[in-house]
Amino acid sequence: MSNKREREKRREERLQHEATVDSGERRTKLLQLAAGAVFLAIVAVVILIVVNSGSEGGDAENLQGAGEIDALVGGAPQNGMTLGKPSAKVELIEYGDLQCPACKAYAEEILPQVIENKVDSGEAKVSFHNFTIIGPQSAPAGAAALAAGEQRRGWNFIELFYRNQGAENSEYADDEFLKAVAEGAGVKDIAKWESDRKGAKVTGEVRQSTEEAQRLGFESTPSFAIKGPNTNGLKLLGNPGSTEEIEAAIESAG
Repeated sequence: MSNKREREKRREERLQHEATVDSGERRTKLLQLAAGAVFLAIVAVVILIVVNSGSEGGDAENLQGAGEIDALVGGAPQNGMTLGKPSAKVELIEYGDLQCPACKAYAEEILPQVIENKVDSGEAKVSFHNFTIIGPQSAPAGAAALAAGEQRRGWNFIELFYRNQGAENSEYADDEFLKAVAEGAGVKDIAKWESDRKGAKVTGEVRQSTEEAQRLGFESTPSFAIKGPNTNGLKLLGNPGSTEEIEAAIESAG
């Protein structure tokens, strides 16, 4: 073999080797970038929860956000603790605890766009189920929300509660606070609400939905499930990390 051919052969072998190395390096860099993106997303969610959990709140005499909430949930009908048209084919179910800081973060940062894009359009409805795991005041707060739902103001109640949530298990969610939230949420008949929230019907529903969440295997709040024509029953979503993930699940379920 001539020197020229030997040089060409060595050159081809070198180029092939470099291409293989470059490809490996590119894959490594892409994996590093992907891992970095996931890490940053997790950090962002953690920061959001910490910021929200550290905010002031729990002041019955200084509730904030009622007008904003009316604008958010006013575009869809309410039936009990379900927001959206009864004819909607897809139902998104949130299992939450009103004392949960992560639930507050979802209510303020992730679910509003879902409501505006998917619920108001009639594509989906969203239901709130109590999963009371934070502390002693969680169950009475959940019952108070259900009692507001009896007067078609349940979603106003939970949204207003979240926006005025106090520090976790700081005993702020007392009778005075719950009544102030009910009034701020637009509950018309407060006497009926007072009776309903202590009655066997709603207190039993709180207990039953908590047991249901446990049977489904949920261990934290908020946890989500969805059902629709394409889900073959109830499909568990767990803790979706973004509005986009929830909206994709709705589209897939329908």
